[in-house]
This record gives sequence, C-alpha cells and structure tokens, in this order.
Amino acid sequence: AHLVSFETQDQFTPEFLSLNPNNKIPAILDPDGPNGEPMALWESGAILIYLADKTQKFLPAAGVARYDSLQWLMWQMGGFGPMLGQAHHFLRAAPSKIEYGIKRYVDEAKRLYGVLDKQLAGNAFVAGDEFTIADMSIFPWAARHEWHTVNLADFPNVKRWYDIVPAPATNGAKVRMMGRNELVARKGASSVRV
Repeated sequence: AHLVSFETQDQFTPEFLSLNPNNKIPAILDPDGPNGEPMALWESGAILIYLADKTQKFLPAAGVARYDSLQWLMWQMGGFGPMLGQAHHFLRAAPSKIEYGIKRYVDEAKRLYGVLDKQLAGNAFVAGDEFTIADMSIFPWAARHEWHTVNLADFPNVKRWYDIVPAPATNGAKVRMMGRNELVARKGASSVRV
C-alpha cells in the first residue's frame, strides 16, 4: 500500500495517473490479476466488487443476496456518498456559508439516514444477516455523521449498526483515522497504510 498525498499532489503524477486517469483515490494495482496479469482498478465500488469476487468474501456468489448487497453498494455510490460529500463541502469547506446549499444537503443527508435506518430495522447488516461490501462502503461516510450534523440517536438502527460494524471490518484491529488521506490499522506490532 502507498500513501497518496493530496498536499503534494501525488494524484497528478504519471505513476498514479497510469492507475487512475481520473486522478482520485482509491486505486489499486493487483500484480496477480485475471489470468495472472497485473490489473489496475479504480473507483471504490469497482475495487470492492473485484476484491470480493477474487477472495470470495464479503459478497454472496449468486442469487438475491448478491444483488441485495450490490444494490446497497450502488445506493452508497450514487446517493449516500455524494450527498454526504456535498453536505461536508457546504458545512466545512465552502469559502462562505451558503444557506441554500447547507439546507439542501443536510436535509438530504438526514433523508438518506432515514432510508438506511429503515433498512437496518429488519437486518443485522445493510444487506441482511452478513457483513458485506455494502457495509464497507457505507460505514466510512456514517463515521463522519457529525460532519453533516446527523445525530445517530435520531436513527437508532443506524446507531446499532454503527456500533457493531468496526468489529468485522477490522478483524479485531484497532483503527484510527490519521487525517484526510491516511488510515492506519494496527494489530499487534504491525501497521498498514491504505
């Protein structure tokens, strides 16, 4: 794994652009891709599906359960992530307070939390009884709930899920955010940057 620093604009280097022409994180290079050939892949949803299929973990192989997981992954990629990202922007990064943008995206964030809360009312995890890539994709956005002024007490099923997801997600490792572009996971004496 390699740290990609936005501060030094690593995402614009020829090396990184050879992995992701859209100059965004994440991107991976699997040296043992299909047919044993190296494969570059970008976009978080595509990476999650690829890795789940390759390892045969965190995504049912077929049937309704697979498509339930995939539709919630797409829900995150097309709604939860982008709308919460806009809420983050208008609340934290905009050079001036634009009340219309704040209200629009905070209201949408809360609506989406309501959708998630309703889904979790009857499920241990987002797509059912098993932890899947859908949970992996949604959790990092929910972990920043305070950034979009969402109180998890207003969404008790999301709160229950939020409290249990780190256990399967990290396989017991202690995880902490190290700034905007770095996650350090520690298990025993080892560290991994992703």
